[in-house]
Amino acid sequence: MKLNVIASFFALFSILTIVVSCNKEGGNSTKISSIGGTRSHNQGNNCMNCHKSGGEGDGWFNVAGTVYDSLKTSTYPNGTVRLYTGPGGTGTLKYTIYVDAKGNFYTTEAIDFGSGLYPSVQGSTATHYMAATIGTGQCNSCHGVSTDKLWTN
Repeated sequence: MKLNVIASFFALFSILTIVVSCNKEGGNSTKISSIGGTRSHNQGNNCMNCHKSGGEGDGWFNVAGTVYDSLKTSTYPNGTVRLYTGPGGTGTLKYTIYVDAKGNFYTTEAIDFGSGLYPSVQGSTATHYMAATIGTGQCNSCHGVSTDKLWTN
């Protein structure tokens, strides 16, 4: 009986070790922003500097960024980012990502950018469309750096 308990303990310990090791070094935990969520941080920074394979961040983000208000001085909470196959909200809506209470949006879900997707950012009274396609979800690598911040109202 004692031997069975010890064997069971070692089996459980081995399984837990594998799960934790895969999650930290080679796996990807599910992380998706949500309306009202407050787990995000570092508004305005390129999220994928840390949230990438081998990075310090928990989860490998496939799309992430920060949305600001119309003055572009404060973050805009609880908006919506959508990715379409056509410009101006045309074509097929492929993905919807919600902006959290801190103004950040992110997802570790697989995103098929194909030949490019057209993003939109929706607030409570307006929706803004990006005229060009994106092939990567590192929104803060350009917005707020070499192009205008993402914003809505």
